[in-house]
Amino acid sequence: MAVTLAIIRMRDLFAAVMLSGIFSLLSAGLFTVMDAVDVAFTEAAVGAGISTVLMVATLSLTRRRERDRRLDRRPEDVLGLVVALLTGAILIYGTLDMPYYGDPEAPANLYMVPRFLEDSLDEVGPPNIVTSILASYRGYDTFGEATVVFTAAIGAFLLLGGAARRRRQTSSSDSDPSSEGAPPADRGAEA
Repeated sequence: MAVTLAIIRMRDLFAAVMLSGIFSLLSAGLFTVMDAVDVAFTEAAVGAGISTVLMVATLSLTRRRERDRRLDRRPEDVLGLVVALLTGAILIYGTLDMPYYGDPEAPANLYMVPRFLEDSLDEVGPPNIVTSILASYRGYDTFGEATVVFTAAIGAFLLLGGAARRRRQTSSSDSDPSSEGAPPADRGAEA
């Protein structure tokens, strides 16, 4: 929570990106402690790795410090805060009905885990149960996660590449006298 509050208060965008990477690593450690190694791996790779690299690349195209917005507060800012708080309250309310962590009477522990342990070798084939779950039982989910990450990476590279290309074209047209806005050469020499 301390890292989250520091990110919110930060005006230096580079420091905020680095703190976001630290937050992702802490989240990955928390997922590992809760025995969700596949989620921890994804969080470490995407949250701490790819996201941090893409955000640093984006910062190379923008300013390092956030513009001071205290002077130009808008009604949309208050509306956004209200929507975020309301969404958070609804999500917290939705978790009140969930079973406690590690509860042996939870539906997942009563029905799913015994079936995976007993039947995965016959139904799927690989002797490794984690591979059976990720590749077969949750195959569409795993494929969807990979598709989302791939699409996000391609979109970010296209956006960053387009901005860099436009910046290079603008700087080259400013320094190139043969560009369209430059005065014509001596036409008398051609005739």
